[in-house]
Amino acid sequence: MTDRALEQRSFEETPAATRAADPFDAVASSVLIHRVRWHTGLSQAEFAAAYQIDPDHLRDLESGLARPDRALVAYLTVIDRAPAVVRAALATC
Repeated sequence: MTDRALEQRSFEETPAATRAADPFDAVASSVLIHRVRWHTGLSQAEFAAAYQIDPDHLRDLESGLARPDRALVAYLTVIDRAPAVVRAALATC
């Protein structure tokens, strides 16, 4: 069996709920990032500066060219829930 066939078989055997929750899915990640940024009302540049995220990486993430790691997904979730608290915490650094 080829590596590609093994990857496909592994993907098909993974429960759909697990696949849907995978933070490394580029499309879902792009939607998450765009939604969080939209909730803050900030442009990409403003969001990147406010939350200390590399603007080029943010652009790539939103366009689906890059995938966030689990830490960035968690960070975005915290920003979405408490943007002012995160900004205040970063201001003390």
